[in-house]
Amino acid sequence: MSPLLGTVNRLLLGLAGLVLLCVGGAVLAAGLGLSVPSWWPWYGSTDVLLSAADRDRWHDRGWWWPTVIAALAVVVVLALWWFLAQLRRARLAEVLVDSGDGEGARLRGRALEGVLADEAGNLDGVARVRVALTGRRSAPRVRIRLRMEPHAAPDETLGRLTDGALAHARESAGLAELPAEVRLRAVGHRAERVS
Repeated sequence: MSPLLGTVNRLLLGLAGLVLLCVGGAVLAAGLGLSVPSWWPWYGSTDVLLSAADRDRWHDRGWWWPTVIAALAVVVVLALWWFLAQLRRARLAEVLVDSGDGEGARLRGRALEGVLADEAGNLDGVARVRVALTGRRSAPRVRIRLRMEPHAAPDETLGRLTDGALAHARESAGLAELPAEVRLRAVGHRAERVS
């Protein structure tokens, strides 16, 4: 997600939250008997959101209230999913590299991920690699997921990854440290027949 799109997304989320907070606060104020503007549809604690006539209009249709409740439940679940998606950390777009001239340089995050994935993919016993940079531009972190072939030795692969691909990435980007989380999983395979 681009920084501008992320900013717009968070701005819209904040605006929706503010509107809901204001409307909910106004309904609560009316319910507690506090003063509300004259144009507000509910005036006091005896007023209801849906009048008896509004509720009875759909009374003979058995599908109406379950449909309303299901639709509201879907809206709440989607709103929570959207909110939690905002909190999730996106991939790091760029890494700041100390170029020695005081200015610094920017290294594209996808480029560093690609190099790490290529080098890790060349290790013996690695079937598939997924790499993601997270953290801050000045202090990146790496998440690596390796799918291992059945014959691979995980401890050797992890040692080669640490001494090879991760060390090369850290040195080439001029970073003092490059914390990494590596997850290893075995590739599913069919059982071999023994005769």
